[in-house]
Amino acid sequence: MKAVNIQEKFTKFSKNWHPHQVAIVDDMQVILAKLKGEFVWHSHDDEDELFQVIKGTLYMQFRDRTEVVNEGEFIVVPKGIEHNPQTKNDEEVHVLLFEKLKTAHTGNVEHPLTQTEYPKI
Repeated sequence: MKAVNIQEKFTKFSKNWHPHQVAIVDDMQVILAKLKGEFVWHSHDDEDELFQVIKGTLYMQFRDRTEVVNEGEFIVVPKGIEHNPQTKNDEEVHVLLFEKLKTAHTGNVEHPLTQTEYPKI
């Protein structure tokens, strides 16, 4: 049991849209990711997803609106809701995600960005 320095963990990787697992809490995982540009429209049939913005501004697109999530804020995407995370103006956004261990990176969509396992840092 040691404290985790989130900023230090972000220095350990540079690839965008490539989540890294930093902790497990029961059947949930804490993930860090760097986002830049647009991801892929997807949903998670059985899992909610929490995105906390550590640095920058995240634009969470839903089919009927876009929610702006600023640094220090978080958003929960309920299971079954189609969404597409996005950044703007070439900004790299750092996020902490909290989701179930079995959650697929791109949900129900197969995409070149799909990751089946998250590296541990």
